[in-house]
Amino acid sequence: MSIRRAIPVVVTDDPAGSRAFYERFLGFRVAMEQEGFLMLVSPSVPTTQVILAWEAAAGMDPQVLRLDVSIEVHDVDAAHADALQRGLEIVYPLTDEPWGIRRFFVREPSGTVVNVTTHIADLDARG
Repeated sequence: MSIRRAIPVVVTDDPAGSRAFYERFLGFRVAMEQEGFLMLVSPSVPTTQVILAWEAAAGMDPQVLRLDVSIEVHDVDAAHADALQRGLEIVYPLTDEPWGIRRFFVREPSGTVVNVTTHIADLDARG
């Protein structure tokens, strides 16, 4: 399986405080900001990222609160088929999301919930 990036998901009750920590102390910059969701990226290594998530009534992706880590792979369909073949617990079905990703959630043996994802445009470009 070809992995593009792995992103920890930090669920916070203090989004402003967590944002300040990652931006001001560690030097991350904001790459994407939605209600209930903030993706921070390293300015020197763009694939080094952190997702902050919090409860938000109008949040675009309330499912993010269920995650521990997000892993972008080259082919989410192949990863999903492999997970099924291995009998892994799928806790969110393979889904095309309106913001342009295809993903599923799988629970690994420790109980950690992993979002396995690919950008739909990358899948479409492959043909």
